[in-house]
Amino acid sequence: MTNKYELHVYWSEPDQAFIAEVPDLPGCKADGATYEQAVTNAQHIIEEWIETATLLGRRVPAPTVTSRRRQLI
Repeated sequence: MTNKYELHVYWSEPDQAFIAEVPDLPGCKADGATYEQAVTNAQHIIEEWIETATLLGRRVPAPTVTSRRRQLI
């Protein structure tokens, strides 16, 4: 499944891992040893978050639409 939720990915020194947070979905986070692994794990967690919210009858927020692009160097 492809989704269009924004991810914030950063290195966590205390966790010694990359963290991927999904601002539109409260509490939705994933980690990984690499940037790519954190993003891949986040994709799975997003699907599980949406599935769980749906099963519980909770509202699933639509992805926030942003027109900006960021590039990390």
